[in-house]
Amino acid sequence: MIKNRRAFITGIKSTILTKKEKFFLKKYRPWGVILFTRNLKNFKQIKKLTNNIKLIFKDKKYPILIDQEGGRINRLKNLIETSTFTSEFFGNLYKLNKLKFYNYSNIYIAQTSYLLNELGINLNTVPVLDVRKVGSSNIIGNRSYSFSPKNISIIGDYFIKEYNKFKIGTVIKHIPGHGLAKVDSHKKTPYVENKKNFLIKNDFSVFKNKKTFFAMTAHVVFKDIDPFNTATHSKKIINLIRKNISFKNIIISDDISMKSLKNSLKVNTKKAISAGCNLILHCNANIAEMRVVAENVPIIDNFIIKKTSQFYKFLS
Repeated sequence: MIKNRRAFITGIKSTILTKKEKFFLKKYRPWGVILFTRNLKNFKQIKKLTNNIKLIFKDKKYPILIDQEGGRINRLKNLIETSTFTSEFFGNLYKLNKLKFYNYSNIYIAQTSYLLNELGINLNTVPVLDVRKVGSSNIIGNRSYSFSPKNISIIGDYFIKEYNKFKIGTVIKHIPGHGLAKVDSHKKTPYVENKKNFLIKNDFSVFKNKKTFFAMTAHVVFKDIDPFNTATHSKKIINLIRKNISFKNIIISDDISMKSLKNSLKVNTKKAISAGCNLILHCNANIAEMRVVAENVPIIDNFIIKKTSQFYKFLS
């Protein structure tokens, strides 16, 4: 059932699958589909959409992802209001009142998970484990739990555990750390000057020992480790993620169409696979771009099949 899928995750354009998209999904068999606000209008429509995607693959556990962080990243804004519940909100609560933190977190994650399960979505791209920094781009900002790597790590562990309890998979991001970026990687390439030893002890350390099946890369250049490539395109960084951070599961690229990556979509896709990303994420639902990605990724290998099977077992 999992075999013969291709190593990418794709977006779709609207609230229903078009004929072209159905044909695309059947032909290219992406590993998963990611949904955005443009796809999510009301409960009945979303449920129908996720069912239709799963029917194409004859797979009730087919990976359907969402960025439902809370705060300003609320893809379900047509259904629920989450503006209060930023990562910063939870980080501040943890610092000020641990009991309140656990009470609020439990309710928030239980409600979010219930909604995702009812809608047929099984993967949430949380938690954001980037360390907040003074003077950095606001692209992370209040999406970060804290300025403290230790607090972020503890909160991250707790959020993963709670989502897992409700059978929602998690995707830690943006590995190995986006907090030092001074520009928005959606628009420009961030360059981080800090030395490798500092990074390993601080920003990178937060991603260690996380009990999650998935991690998403940062389109950030760490000049002291690889001055030429973003983490997504860097064999050196992916090797560090595997060996130093000890992340042993599936690595997903951040959106391959972001402006931080300077080559053509074809080259960007091939470079990310070559560097060691297991799955390529493409979000904007441009069908011509989707074909380029689909035609330049491999069929999923035994490693991805094994890890996906473990994820499916977890969902049972």
